[in-house]
Amino acid sequence: MTVQEPPRGPAAVSTALAAPAAVGVAAAAGCAAIWFADPTTPGGIIPVCPTKALFGIDCPGCGGCRMIYALLHGDVPAALHYNAVALVGVVLLMTAYVTWIVGRVRGRRLPGWQHLRYAPAVTLVVIAVWFVIRNIPVAPFTGLHV
Repeated sequence: MTVQEPPRGPAAVSTALAAPAAVGVAAAAGCAAIWFADPTTPGGIIPVCPTKALFGIDCPGCGGCRMIYALLHGDVPAALHYNAVALVGVVLLMTAYVTWIVGRVRGRRLPGWQHLRYAPAVTLVVIAVWFVIRNIPVAPFTGLHV
């Protein structure tokens, strides 16, 4: 059995990068929408989180749009305040995205954190713990409310 080399050339690379390009365009469109919607302004076009509106508690994603808005404006401390776990998630997703692109160009999948056996379970545990911790109604946890 012989190992087949991946196709080379500009056409093969552009075909391999079609899916990552589509994801990049969608992410850029989402960032543009958040930039223009300005979720830090109360009463804006982005609605209040349904969990916060119905139950009065912060869900694990609460502050995510404001975190992205702060990142787009280069304000990392504000991004950390709005949602620190989502900021770590953005860094991990960007790492996975770059790994995906490089793997597509090279013609083989590269190992990344997302391929680790326990990555999904660890991610769910971190999100669950974040959900509980940010809703504890005593100091210093009240500083995590947004």
